[in-house]
Amino acid sequence: MPGIEKLPIEETLEDSPQTRSLLGVFEEDAAAVSNYTSQLYKAMKRIYDAQNELSTATHLTSKLLKEYEKQRFPLGGDDEVMTSTLQQFAQVIDELSSCHAVLSTQLADAMMFPITQFKEKDLKEMLTLNEVFDIASNDHDMAINKYSRLSKRRENEKMKIEATEDLYTSRKKQHQTMMHYFCALNTLQYKKKIALLEPLLGYIQAQINFFKMGSEHMTQQWEEFLTNIGTSVQGVRREMETELETMHQTIQDLEVASDSLYLPDPDTKMFNINRNLTRKTGYMNTRNKTRLVSSTWERHYYFTQGGNLMRQARGDVAGGLVMDLDNCTVMAVDCEDRRYCFQITAFDGKKAVILQAESKNECEEWITTINNISKRIYLSENPEELAARVNQTALEAVTPSPSFQQRHESISHSRPHPSRTNSSSSLGSESAALSATSLDSIVAPDTPIQFDIISPVSEDLSNQAKTSGQGTRRTNPFGESGELKSEESEESILHQLFIVRFLGSMEVKTDETSDVIYETMRQILAARAIHNIFRMTESHLLVTCDCLKLIDPQTQVTRLRFPLQNVVLCATHKENKRLFGFVLHTGGNRIEGRPISVCYVFESNNEGEKICDSVGLAKQIAFHSEMDRQTTDKQKELDREKERQLKELNKQKQIEKDLEEQSRLIAASSRPNQTGGEGQFLTLGGSSQSEDSDTGDDGKKKKESEA
Repeated sequence: MPGIEKLPIEETLEDSPQTRSLLGVFEEDAAAVSNYTSQLYKAMKRIYDAQNELSTATHLTSKLLKEYEKQRFPLGGDDEVMTSTLQQFAQVIDELSSCHAVLSTQLADAMMFPITQFKEKDLKEMLTLNEVFDIASNDHDMAINKYSRLSKRRENEKMKIEATEDLYTSRKKQHQTMMHYFCALNTLQYKKKIALLEPLLGYIQAQINFFKMGSEHMTQQWEEFLTNIGTSVQGVRREMETELETMHQTIQDLEVASDSLYLPDPDTKMFNINRNLTRKTGYMNTRNKTRLVSSTWERHYYFTQGGNLMRQARGDVAGGLVMDLDNCTVMAVDCEDRRYCFQITAFDGKKAVILQAESKNECEEWITTINNISKRIYLSENPEELAARVNQTALEAVTPSPSFQQRHESISHSRPHPSRTNSSSSLGSESAALSATSLDSIVAPDTPIQFDIISPVSEDLSNQAKTSGQGTRRTNPFGESGELKSEESEESILHQLFIVRFLGSMEVKTDETSDVIYETMRQILAARAIHNIFRMTESHLLVTCDCLKLIDPQTQVTRLRFPLQNVVLCATHKENKRLFGFVLHTGGNRIEGRPISVCYVFESNNEGEKICDSVGLAKQIAFHSEMDRQTTDKQKELDREKERQLKELNKQKQIEKDLEEQSRLIAASSRPNQTGGEGQFLTLGGSSQSEDSDTGDDGKKKKESEA
C-alpha cells in the first residue's frame, strides 16, 4: 500500500497554526469520507434491498408458475405442454429463488455488516472526539485569556493560583484529547480503506458463489482476484495494528515528558533564557487600540522568517507580514492591564506594535531574538555563534547603573573615544555635517546624560532649606529657573498637543547649528543601547505661544515648562523623523560669559517635523504678537498725545470765547450812556425832527438785537 500521510502527535503541545492547518485537512478528509461512506452505504443498501426483493419476487414467480395449472381461463383449454413447461420453469425459478435467498444472506453478512460498523461506530466515534476536542480547545483559550488578564498592580495570590491551575488543567486536557484525536484521525486513514474494500470483497464473493454453478471458469478468475484482494486487506490490517501500537507508545512518552511544559510561567532555574536565537515562534497577544484610551488584545501565532515578523491566526493556511525587523527597535514597555509586554518600532518609525508574551522568559527571549534580527545577524553563516559573541561583548563592555551619577561614571569609564562614532548604529548613518565643527566644540566629553524627568516642583521642595540659607541658587538640570508663573495665558492663539516620550537631555556648548541636536541624539541613543535602558516616560507636549509644557497624561499635572523665548533651536533627525529635539537657554545661568544651553531629545509618533513646525509657528506668532503689541502701544501713545493737544486747543478756544464775550458785554453796557447825552445835546441845539426819529429807530433796532 502507498504511504499514508499522518498527523504529528509530537507537535500537539505546541499547537501551531501549521499543525492546525494539517488537522483541518484531516478533518476535511474525514468529513469527505463520512459523506462518501453515507452515499456508498445507501447504494449498497439499495443492492441488498433489491436482492431481497429479487429473492421474494423470484419465489413469488415460482409460486405463480406452479399455480398455473389451477387457473381456469374462459378462452383457454387444457394445454398440457404449457402447463408442463411452466412447471419446469417453476422448478428452475424456485432453485434460483433459493440461490437468491442465500445471496441475500451473504450480502447481509459480508457487505452490509462491515460498512454499517464503519458508519455507525468509527465515524460516530470520530465525531464525538471532534466535539470533545473543540470543548477542550475552547476551555484552554478561556483559561489562557483569564491568565493573561491577571493584573500586575492588584496582585491577588488566590486568583493567580486559581488561574494557573485552570490553565494547567485545561492545557493538559487539550493536549491529551488532541493526541487521542490525532491518533483516531490517523487510524481513520487505514479504516476507510478497509471499510471500502471489505464490503466490495463480500459483495463479489457472494456474487461468485451465486454464479459458481453456472461458470467454473469465471469462478476461477474471480477466486484469484478475490485472493489477491483478501491478501491486500490483511496486509493493511497488520500495518494499521503496528502503527496504532507505535502511536499509543508515543502518546505515553509525550504525556510523561510534557508535564512540566503545561505551566504558563515556568521557573527560570529550570529553563534558561537563550539570548543567541535568530528564529523564534510562539503565541502572543496583540494590542489593538479601539479608541483614544481603550484597547483590545487578540491572540495570534507569531514567527520570524528571515528579517520579517510574521503572524498567523488559527485556521489560516499561511501567515501574513507584520513588519520588517531590519534596523528596528525593541524594548520592554509597561501596560496598565497586562504583564510581559514589549514594543517593536519599525526603522522608519511609521509602525509600532505592542505584544504580550506568555511568561517573563518568553518576553526576554523575544526581545533578544528581535534585537539580534535587527542587527542582521541572521544573514551570517553561523548566526547563533555570532549572536553569542555580540551579546558577550555587550555584557562585558558595561554594566547598567541605576543612579544618575553611577550612569555618568560608567559612561565616562567605558566609552572609548575611537569608538565614539561607531555607536551611532542605533541612530542611523554617520552624520557628515560634523566635518566643519568638531564634536568637542558641540558637546563636551563625558557630559552627564539625564534619562529621567525630574519635576521642578519636587526639586524646589527638597532644596528649600538649602536655598534659604545660601546665596547661590541650585540650577535645575532641565534648564528652568524654578520660578513658575502663577497664571498661564489662556488667550493663546495656538494650542497644539502631541504625544511624546522623553529620551534624555544633556548640556551642550553651542546652539548655532542643528548639528548639536544630531550629536546629542546619537550620544543619548548610544548610551541607552549600551546600558539597556528601554523604559521611556510618555507625556503630552503642549505647544502654545507662551511656552512648551510637558503634561502628565494621567493626572494632567505639568511636569516641565519651557518658556518659548528660551527655545533657540528645534530640529528632527535626518533619517528617523520620529526623533526631535530642541536647545533651551537657562534663565540667568552663565558659564564663561555664555548662557547654559541644554538639549532635550524626545520620540514622537512620527510627528517630529509637525512638532518643530508647530514650535516655529508659535515663535512666529509670538514675534508678530509682540510687534503688534508695540505698534498698538505706539498708536495708543499717539492717540493720547493727540487727545491732549485737542484738549489744550479746546481750552484755548474757550478762553478766547470768554474774553470776547466779556468785551462785548462791556461794549453793550457803555452804549446807552452815550445815547442819552447825545439827545440832550440835540435838544439844546434845536436839531430837526427827522434826526430824532432816526435816532429813535436806531435805538429800537439796537434793543431788538440785544434782546
